[in-house]
Amino acid sequence: MNPVFPGNMDIKLVNIGFGNIVAANRIIAIVSPESAPIKRIIQEAREKGVLIDATYGRRTRAVIVVDSGHVILSAVQPETVANRLSSKDTASEDM
Repeated sequence: MNPVFPGNMDIKLVNIGFGNIVAANRIIAIVSPESAPIKRIIQEAREKGVLIDATYGRRTRAVIVVDSGHVILSAVQPETVANRLSSKDTASEDM
């Protein structure tokens, strides 16, 4: 049994831009970064050391919250990440 993904050997991955991949079954929320509460979540994650910036210096367009408490910043739109989650072969899509 995999300790990171207990009971799930078939891990679905989703491309969040620039070849960065996240385990789809660990995602809790995909939100837009504009609101004050989300900006606060980003700042708190930065202070705790659980912020992962996958934007490659581009503008943050999606904030992905995962079940480990990590917050991931992505340069692709939340709708795009959600569509990639819905598609069959998520890890092979390009930005």
